[in-house]
Amino acid sequence: MMLTDRVARGIASGDVTQVFRRWARPRVRAGGTLRTSAGTVEITGVDQVEAGAITDADARAAGEADADAVLAAFRGAAHYPVFRIAVRFLGPDDRIALSGRTDPDAHEVAEITAALARLDRASRRGPWTAAVLDVIVAHPGRRAGDLADLLGRDRESLKLDVRKLKNLGLTRSLEVGYEISPRGQAYLRATGR
Repeated sequence: MMLTDRVARGIASGDVTQVFRRWARPRVRAGGTLRTSAGTVEITGVDQVEAGAITDADARAAGEADADAVLAAFRGAAHYPVFRIAVRFLGPDDRIALSGRTDPDAHEVAEITAALARLDRASRRGPWTAAVLDVIVAHPGRRAGDLADLLGRDRESLKLDVRKLKNLGLTRSLEVGYEISPRGQAYLRATGR
C-alpha cells in the first residue's frame, strides 16, 4: 500500500490515524509495517466497512476534508469492498541512517556485493543492479520514467528495483527522482566503480 507524502506526514504528526482503500481483498494486515517518505508506519487494524458509512469525522482522521473527498479518491472497481486501515507512526525510516554511512569496512562491502549478486540472480530479466546504479549516478534527480526509458525498461519495475537498492542503503529518493546515497557512493568507491 502506497501513502502520499501528505498522508505520511499526517501519520507522523498524529493527525492521520486511518486511511481507506477500495480493494478486491485486503492488501495489508494488522501488525505489518510500511516504509513511507515520513518514516515507518504500523498497520494496527484492517476492517471492511460500508462506503456510505464513512463520516466526515472518519475522513478528517484520514487526512481528507470530508467523506465525499474519501469516496472520490477511491480507485478500483465500484463493486470492490472498502477497507478502513488503522495506522500509527513508529519512527524514522531505518534506511535513512543506513544510507548515511560513509565508512563501510571490508565485511560490509562483501555483504553488499553478495546482496547485489542475489538480486541479480533472482531477476527474470538478468543482472540489473549495476546498470541501475550507473544510470542513477549519471542522472541524479531524474524521474523514474526517464531512467526507465534510458534503460529500456518499464517505470514500475524500475521503481521496484530502485526500492530494493534503497533497502540496502545505496540510493535515496528525492522529491523528484533518485540519487546515490553516501553509503552507495562509499560502496562504489570501495569496489572501484
